[in-house]
Amino acid sequence: MSTIKDRLEKLGLTLPKAAAPVANYVPFVRTGNLVVISGQVCFGPDGTIAPEHKGKVGGNVSAEAGKAAARLCALNVLAQLEAAVGDLDRALEQCVRLGGFINAAPGFSAVAGVMNGASDLMVELLGDCGRHARSTVGVAELPLDAAVEVEAMFEVR
Repeated sequence: MSTIKDRLEKLGLTLPKAAAPVANYVPFVRTGNLVVISGQVCFGPDGTIAPEHKGKVGGNVSAEAGKAAARLCALNVLAQLEAAVGDLDRALEQCVRLGGFINAAPGFSAVAGVMNGASDLMVELLGDCGRHARSTVGVAELPLDAAVEVEAMFEVR
């Protein structure tokens, strides 16, 4: 079985450095065998939000760009998980839940399709243990004018 790192490499991806919080909170909390990851925005590999991932999905951000932003959020979630537990292959049991927040233009209701960017990547990288419960909501604003933010909960060893 291939490792998560192998799967990332095959997809041409790498985990970014875990982002520092932008306010008064911690990026993750570990309690027992659960790790809760604070909401991660769509920072790219350079640590910034690309112009195509800023603003309202269904407005100045296309649904396709929103889905790509959700994928970036998922990578940032996994970077925080790695910071919390070290080796993902040794520690990860299950992605329990993802919560998605889509900075949606008024009338844009296809938020579930945007969030699939994060959900699909979890399954691509983690296999069956990447299958998760999920909530997705459209919101009026997000920090840093991000198009998408994703939070998560994982079971670990």
